[in-house]
Amino acid sequence: MQSVNPFSNKLIAEYTDHSDSEVSKVISAVYGAWEQWKNTDLTFRARLMNCLSEKLIEQKEELAVLMSNEMGKLKREAIGEIEKCAWVCRYYAENSGDFLAPLSIPTEASESFVSFQPLGPVLAVMPWNFPFWQVFRFAAPNLMAGNAGLLKHASNVPGCALAIEKLFVDSGFPENVFRTLLITGKQVADVIKNPLIKAVTLTGSTPAGKSVASIAGSVLKKSVLELGGSDPYIICEDADIRNAAKLCVFSRLLNAGQSCIGAKCFIVFDPVYEAFKDEFVRLMEDAVMGDPAEPSTTLAPLARFDLRDELHRQVVKSCEMGATLLCGGYIPEGGSAFYPPTVMENVVPGMPAYHEELFGPVAVLFRVKTIDEALKIANDTVFGLGAGIFTSDREKAKIWAENGLDAGCVFVNDFVKSDPRLPFGGIKESGFGRELSLFGIREFVNIKTIVVK
Repeated sequence: MQSVNPFSNKLIAEYTDHSDSEVSKVISAVYGAWEQWKNTDLTFRARLMNCLSEKLIEQKEELAVLMSNEMGKLKREAIGEIEKCAWVCRYYAENSGDFLAPLSIPTEASESFVSFQPLGPVLAVMPWNFPFWQVFRFAAPNLMAGNAGLLKHASNVPGCALAIEKLFVDSGFPENVFRTLLITGKQVADVIKNPLIKAVTLTGSTPAGKSVASIAGSVLKKSVLELGGSDPYIICEDADIRNAAKLCVFSRLLNAGQSCIGAKCFIVFDPVYEAFKDEFVRLMEDAVMGDPAEPSTTLAPLARFDLRDELHRQVVKSCEMGATLLCGGYIPEGGSAFYPPTVMENVVPGMPAYHEELFGPVAVLFRVKTIDEALKIANDTVFGLGAGIFTSDREKAKIWAENGLDAGCVFVNDFVKSDPRLPFGGIKESGFGRELSLFGIREFVNIKTIVVK
């Protein structure tokens, strides 16, 4: 297993994969640790989780450098990611007592209530694009719920995976309550099928999600999937066009466009289409590609060269089929995995840019005349993760958000983002289940009914 810097294209380190026998030993050790951990009280768990939050803040500079080196993220974005991880740890340390408190329900019995009990070790199959945040938004609620965690991270961020395991140990968590498995995708099925693993969560591509869900279903284990997205944003004629363009570009270029909830297609009402297009393209072209560690850099390289090449294929194929290129659309010279900010219009059904997730700094513009036309385009996708609406009419926007857009979350006059206080997840081929908030911590517990006559 190799870690390669996508900016310098230099090898950072090599790691030895865990063998099948080593994996079995780790799973047994985690299960043994869980049998003790499940009986600890919430106050004890919260104390350790707060300590973990403090460790993250103390080490955010070095952790950000590690993250940036392994997958190319801008250093300032990486620091923000570590700070968000610290936040989710504090959030669950403070709120898990309320979230997991027994729920009394009046019946004819003398007492009836619902109790929330841990399931056991949970496997997390995580992606490289937010190598710390994706893990912590799983780990914080699950360890507070009394579960144990095993992490199968993406193969290009093994340094991040091992650093996360060390953070738990250094924060005082019992040995083996959270472990990292350095394994290949081919080994995941056997881990899921291991009887000591009680559930699985995956953040990643739709094909990977379907595979994991199929395996988990075959052995009747609960799964939560957070998959791809095509996040459409509707720009109404009464929107603040300059602010909308600014926020839309920020969302599209965040993490070099490698985000499941990054704004990807922009559905603009006809009267303001040209004004929005001009401002949007100008801001996209203003992005500065460069060293992720430099403050002047605003666009980092993609995480791998094969990802850059696949993105370029989608753009080229769409243009060959009739899409119009407004900026970008080429592979820059040099030895880094950069792809320039790219904008297309005249995209129609049948083109890759219409149907497929564009996982990089590529945007598609659509011109519409009515809200019905806008909603039809926004919903004409297999995905259903996030969506946005920009308008000055907040009351209409709430109606469109609640009843019109097929998505797990809709933001009005802002870009879509995850927040520990709010449930996060999608519908359709964007997955099922929810992470974060009250709903996230209750995904992997036994919701047990208890009746006393």
